[in-house]
Amino acid sequence: MTFLEILILGIVQGITEFLPISSDGHLCVANALINSWGGDPVKDFVEVEIILHLGTLLAVLVFYRHEIAKMFSSERRVILLVLLGTIPAAIIGIYLKKGLPTALSDAILQSPLLAGLGFPVTAAFLWWTTRLPEGDGFYPQLSWKNSLIIGAMQSLALLPGVSRSGSTIAAGLGVGLQRESAATFSFLLAIPAIAGGGLLEMIDVLQDGATGTPIGILAAGFLISFVVGLAALASLMRFVRKGKLMLFVYYLVPLGIAVTAWQLGLRYL
Repeated sequence: MTFLEILILGIVQGITEFLPISSDGHLCVANALINSWGGDPVKDFVEVEIILHLGTLLAVLVFYRHEIAKMFSSERRVILLVLLGTIPAAIIGIYLKKGLPTALSDAILQSPLLAGLGFPVTAAFLWWTTRLPEGDGFYPQLSWKNSLIIGAMQSLALLPGVSRSGSTIAAGLGVGLQRESAATFSFLLAIPAIAGGGLLEMIDVLQDGATGTPIGILAAGFLISFVVGLAALASLMRFVRKGKLMLFVYYLVPLGIAVTAWQLGLRYL
């Protein structure tokens, strides 16, 4: 992998991790485009993807540092809510990565075709949020049941094209949270999800004893995704506060149609 390729993937990851348009789906499509333009296939693509996710994880930790501090002081109940909401994605994620044959797992998690099909699913979630009146609840008062509901929606985002932030923000609004509170809980919920996925991949790398991508390239991708992700997170919060998530629907639907048509054309033409 070249620096230009990691630059492209890092920018894509930083923007799409927080905007409700699916970072995994965009990374799958970006990688497929790089290959179609004559670039070499990215070795250990899931590993590269995890490093980029860790960069955006740092962006979450920096952006929500005050809310995280409250979790360990005056709002300790939120720790339990986050852990409870993480359970569905943890169970399904471990099964996808460890319970299935590697070839099948890679075919699911790295499929541009599935990404193309998943983008309209995210659009449907976002469209649904526009039909809901804004709630008045705040995430520290969430019930155990509603935390699990939001967590179950997060597990859908393991599939490429389905946005983690889009699905969990939609679920938060659906259970009556105020807009900014739904977004905040969504990204607090992202912390163990991203960290857990990164840990699983790191274990695999240590077991294999080698990596297909130079450490310097991975470090560059980490820094790029962090900086771009921090800016994207601040931008998303402005969209959320103004109730403007419908704007992303107009992007995701044609994108999903285009990517699906492209992938089906490659397969059958």
